[in-house]
Amino acid sequence: MIDRNNRARPGHTRILAAGIAALLLAACADRTAESPANVDQSAGQAAADGRTVYFDWFEYTGRDAAFEAQVPEGSFRNPVLSGFYSDPSVVAANDKFYLVSSTFTFFPGIPVMESEDLVHWKQVGNAIHRPEQLDFDGLGVSRGVFAPAIEFHDGTFYVVNTSVDAGGNFIVTAKDPAGPWSDPIWLPTIGGIDPSLFFDEDGKVYILNNDEPEVPVRYDGHRAIWLQEIDIANGKPFGPRKVLIDGGIKPEENPIWIEGPHIYKVDGWYYLSNAEGGTSVNHSQVILRSRDIWGPYEVYADNPILTQRDLDPNRPLPVTNAGHADMVKGPDGTWWATFLASRNYGVDHYNTGRETFLLPVTWKDGWPVILPHNESIPYVLPGPSFMKKPADQAPMTGNFTWRDEFDTVELGKGWMTPRVPKTQWYDGTSRPGWLAIQPLAERLDTKVNPAFYGRRQQHLVFDASSAMELPAAGVAAGLAAFQGDTHWYFLGVRRTGDNGAEVFLEKKAGGEVEVVASQPTSEVELLTLHIKGNEGSYGFGFDAGQGVQWLVEDADGTVLSTDVAGGFVGATLGPHARLEDTP
Repeated sequence: MIDRNNRARPGHTRILAAGIAALLLAACADRTAESPANVDQSAGQAAADGRTVYFDWFEYTGRDAAFEAQVPEGSFRNPVLSGFYSDPSVVAANDKFYLVSSTFTFFPGIPVMESEDLVHWKQVGNAIHRPEQLDFDGLGVSRGVFAPAIEFHDGTFYVVNTSVDAGGNFIVTAKDPAGPWSDPIWLPTIGGIDPSLFFDEDGKVYILNNDEPEVPVRYDGHRAIWLQEIDIANGKPFGPRKVLIDGGIKPEENPIWIEGPHIYKVDGWYYLSNAEGGTSVNHSQVILRSRDIWGPYEVYADNPILTQRDLDPNRPLPVTNAGHADMVKGPDGTWWATFLASRNYGVDHYNTGRETFLLPVTWKDGWPVILPHNESIPYVLPGPSFMKKPADQAPMTGNFTWRDEFDTVELGKGWMTPRVPKTQWYDGTSRPGWLAIQPLAERLDTKVNPAFYGRRQQHLVFDASSAMELPAAGVAAGLAAFQGDTHWYFLGVRRTGDNGAEVFLEKKAGGEVEVVASQPTSEVELLTLHIKGNEGSYGFGFDAGQGVQWLVEDADGTVLSTDVAGGFVGATLGPHARLEDTP
């Protein structure tokens, strides 16, 4: 598939988070019990010879200038989900709102967020939370699950999605959004990407998606939006499949990457909303309508209803790439739109990926408008009338400190690992109050699962730190700043002799792994590692009890930006351990 950077898509609050191991531990334990022959024995060997690495805590602090402004009473802060929560889809259900977003090849996948007011969100589960649901081995980080769409009907939640290069389109269901979610119900007759469901008032259910047009593809990015009825009880599309849009709203101009379709029915009109222009700076949202779900669809004369592509790229604190919207009606009758956008520095760079923003929808002459032309997306704006909580939205957005003491065995939602674990390399129970990682042979540039936990980088300016015991001989462990298997930094520690150790910094930026710096350190009970970022400048250091010593203070952080690394994710930060030799 084509790199979708050129297409669509793809207050100081202290929060104590729960330990991160339990769900993955249980999931992999289930897999080991069912298929012991498939379990990699390297982790068990590492544990047997005493090479488990112990992390005492992890802390993250964000300090963005865009988040310094006070939020007046009754207002809220954008983005509502900072860090890479891209392709958001939202639904109202049971007097609450639920939102899902893309995680590509990270596991657990497709976080399920819950809110009472569209502003204050908490994660309640993941739609992909068992290893047997999907497998991403061999895939680049930005393949896997693209653009999920969530719906609720007759007591059941539906997430329809595409697992790119790993199975195609599928549906998972749940009665409780916290889970458990079903195994995938595959849709082999539906090609392309970005499927969504529409439940009509007459009981019929339809599936929309992006796919190649009926006619021969005329240019790179020429796609169409298709519609077909689906037997939702059995997960089987049936009957005629029809193109609703070929190319885009102005086919004579060869528009690219029409995708992310959603249908809404309002006052007898079927509104068809789509992203167009690619998820980079030309991203936009367009709207059409028809009295018949099969069309023909009338194009709104004042499209797009959301974009930032016409604004000065050198404006301060820019928000770019806006599009891929989903709309929802609130209990007071107002409409709101969630959508992805990015916060850039240096014009083109963004390390926090594609984030989730929220704006009110204004109806104008029977058409929904998310943002008037040439207006900047606001960082602070009045909230819904049904917003009752205070302005603080941490730890999902704003400036805050978040700390995990690893003091419970419950799942710490928000932690992820690249691809699906095949072995039990993590443990939150063997030493209470510590995260135990059994190192694997796989390094961060593997295309399977390394022993790495990451949480999203949510700020352009941040500090992250963690305290750990010095690893045993034959092990390197520490903190990683990870954008994908081709672009990362690893601040590691290894033994160099009977009583010696060194701290080192490795860098991978598309080519070979490079050792940037190293420095000896003394034997200490706990070593604290530090990563700091300021837009495109990163620092890496350690504290052996005498204050922080910086190995590097001006490392090139742009290699962790989405535009440099390619793909669709943002940077993640967290502990990593690997074997340095073969036992």
